Amino acid sequence: MSGRARVTLFAMLATLLTSWSLASLVDSAGWLLQAAVLLAVQSGVGAGVRRVPLGRTLTVAAQALVSLLVLVFLFAGKGESTGTGPMAYLVTDTGALFRRGVQDVGEFAIPAPLTDGIRLLLLAGVLLIGLLVDLLAVTLRTAAAAGLPLLALYSVAAGLSGGAGSTAVSFLLAGCGYLLLLLAEGRDRLAQWGRVFGAAPDGRVSAASGYGGGGAGSGQAQAPVRTGRRIGAVALGIALVVPAVLPALGGGLLGAQGEAEGGGTGVGGTISAVNPLVSLQGSLNTQDNRVVLKYRTDSPQLGEQYLRILALDEFNGVKWEASGRTLTDVPERMPTPPGLGEQVRATGTEVRTSISAADTYAQRYLPMPYPATAVDIPGKWRFEPAGRTLVGDQLGKDKFQNVQGAMYTVRSLLLRPTAVQLQAAPEPNPAIKAEYTKIPDNLPPVVADTARQVTKGSKDDYTRAVKLQDYFAVNGGFRYDTKVASGTGPQAIARFLADKEGFCVHFAFSMAAMSRSLGIPARVAVGFTPGEKQSDGSVNVSMRDAHAWPELYFEGVGWTRFEPTPRQGISIPDYSRAEAPAAQPSAPAPVPSQGATQPSAAPSKADACPPELKKLGECGAAAAHQNAGSGGGGPSLSTVLGWTLPVLAALALPLLPLLWRTRVRGRRLAAGGVLPAWQELGDAAWDVGIAPDGALSPRRAAARVVVLGRLEPEAADAVHRVAGAVERALYAPPGAEAPYGDLAADVLLARAALLGSVSRGSRLRALLLPRSAVRLRWSAAARWSAVADRAAGALARTRSRLPLRGRG
Repeated sequence: MSGRARVTLFAMLATLLTSWSLASLVDSAGWLLQAAVLLAVQSGVGAGVRRVPLGRTLTVAAQALVSLLVLVFLFAGKGESTGTGPMAYLVTDTGALFRRGVQDVGEFAIPAPLTDGIRLLLLAGVLLIGLLVDLLAVTLRTAAAAGLPLLALYSVAAGLSGGAGSTAVSFLLAGCGYLLLLLAEGRDRLAQWGRVFGAAPDGRVSAASGYGGGGAGSGQAQAPVRTGRRIGAVALGIALVVPAVLPALGGGLLGAQGEAEGGGTGVGGTISAVNPLVSLQGSLNTQDNRVVLKYRTDSPQLGEQYLRILALDEFNGVKWEASGRTLTDVPERMPTPPGLGEQVRATGTEVRTSISAADTYAQRYLPMPYPATAVDIPGKWRFEPAGRTLVGDQLGKDKFQNVQGAMYTVRSLLLRPTAVQLQAAPEPNPAIKAEYTKIPDNLPPVVADTARQVTKGSKDDYTRAVKLQDYFAVNGGFRYDTKVASGTGPQAIARFLADKEGFCVHFAFSMAAMSRSLGIPARVAVGFTPGEKQSDGSVNVSMRDAHAWPELYFEGVGWTRFEPTPRQGISIPDYSRAEAPAAQPSAPAPVPSQGATQPSAAPSKADACPPELKKLGECGAAAAHQNAGSGGGGPSLSTVLGWTLPVLAALALPLLPLLWRTRVRGRRLAAGGVLPAWQELGDAAWDVGIAPDGALSPRRAAARVVVLGRLEPEAADAVHRVAGAVERALYAPPGAEAPYGDLAADVLLARAALLGSVSRGSRLRALLLPRSAVRLRWSAAARWSAVADRAAGALARTRSRLPLRGRG
């Protein structure tokens, strides 16, 4: 192996070993094998181009182009582009997948699921680092500088992982890869000065030379390469041992960046404050509306089947968050929900819901209907009684149980409180009221003033709650917009009340804060709306079903959901509607509850189905008719042509050499000249493996073709006749050549005999990949040389015409 090939190999190895530090960022290391193959292809292209040789810029360009093409074909069809045709399938589709990977990075916690988008980002990043390392170490021959991209790769991985995973192992692998690269380059540099000896006989090298031993038995000389290896091993060992010996140095790239929130596994463990709304806006705006949950339920009201994750019950004026709560073991049967009375419980129904989570959904909190009475799920989970949520227990350092890929069953209560029951609810429990009506001192006065103005004249908490809901959802002039910044700080609610636009977070936070200002216990729940019913009876819950809503407490009923968000598809609770039929506002505003006017005319059947029932597929014949009218008429003509033409071009690509040879053969034989026909005969022999020999005379060349081609007498005579005609054309006096009418026929006869004398594989090779096609490359090289010569001559003439300066 040459020195440069060895450096190429170790540059690839150094990149691959450093890439191991990225393994802790995702939950699967299977992408590393793909990275190894792609790095090998990239390095192989670089090694091949350098042997041509081409310039450094062209070498890097070739490596980048091949790497990009391999990535495009590897991930083609896995994105969700809106275009048609092969360009959309390859380029646009991969771009959409890249953007989805960026979104996945922002949405998932570490270790993230290995989605196609994240896999694309990992492989593209490793290939980019590999290209830089190969450029510096091999192309530019500066292996020491190649440590910079390797350090960048390791630093990014260590910083993102926060110390998770085997950081010492990752550092060891990255350091070994870099040292091996340095040693390979050093050995290559020394080899350019001559042979490197590893030892010398006793007494032949003095101690003063630095390579020999000075004492008895120490006559072995150490090669510089072996000394370099030892120095590198010692330096690497010191870098690993010193941080372990000195605790003060335990941080940085080798140490953990902090403990994870929510530790504790015993009964006294607590759940720390978290903010699950960080990615809610991203989920609502995502282009990739992937399904995260599927479920089946026996609930008679799918519109009430909200999947709740957790409740945010602490408002500090800056944000809503879940307060620290004591965790317990998950009981076989959960206790009665707080505040639920026997009268409402007697009219409720226990429903059963079977849920399966997607492999890409790594939520630590368990989505389930509220209030759950029993949960059957494998794994280690803890129960938080106040919020009635399940949270994943700690499995190890910086690793927690999550819902990823889980299948579980939840039994829950479907409660049907009436407006009368809510209106007659007594004063709430003093402890609950004291805790859930706290408002910060820095809350802007406009929040409480607006709440009092909206609920003016109301005599009970239920009427106040409904008026607040209708103020946001119906008659307050608010607009639903997921592009509005969520905002933080005391003035966020005040800005929202002034601007009157936002998404579910704004509406839920504002209604909960205003309810607290009126003395109504309130908190914010986070989870998913019911989802979309499928034809098989199952329900799909996707990213855009993420939602936040306020829960208000009423004694005898418990925590009760309200819906202030004017979003199409949101289910307004029946207990917050008017008893008489009410007018329906235009979408996306929900149905108003109190104070709405009766419409003057009855709505049509199509309008009688509310948006939430349309989404769940419960509109009967109307929905079926709507779906039936949207059938497609098959692919468009542009789509068919966009796919057909590239496929035909791809099928014709292997036939190009055959078509070229056919065209050249026809042109040569149609001219009627002896020398073009002789050249065609030589190329026909070359195609079957008989290489031309320019040193032979036509007669001896013909005899060589006959012997090596094992031609029959008839074909052999044809070859000799063509050779005789060539000799007469070259050596006979002008005008003495005899006419040769069967020239083309003899050449074709000899060609057919040559093809018939070889095996089927050799015959296919001669037809589809003819060896004589190398003449194309020779012709292109000659033309390029001629162009370069003309350019050089023109440049020289231009310089000669320039005035000479500086002459005395």
